[in-house]
Amino acid sequence: MEIRIGIQNVAREVVLESEQDNAAITELVTKALNDGGQLRLTDAKGREVIVPAAGIAYVEVGPDQVRRVGFAQ
Repeated sequence: MEIRIGIQNVAREVVLESEQDNAAITELVTKALNDGGQLRLTDAKGREVIVPAAGIAYVEVGPDQVRRVGFAQ
């Protein structure tokens, strides 16, 4: 799933693909915002992205469904 993180006072957003489900991502974001620490996410290639919770403007989590390939309806 695609995750977009907006950072305060930064024009570009952080975009990553994750294999975690929507509920797990939402839990990690909520915990980071409540604790005031860091949001730590791992992308589909195993790289870790760390964002200070104080700088997060928004987090957009895409749907859990798999993207369709081709032109079929």
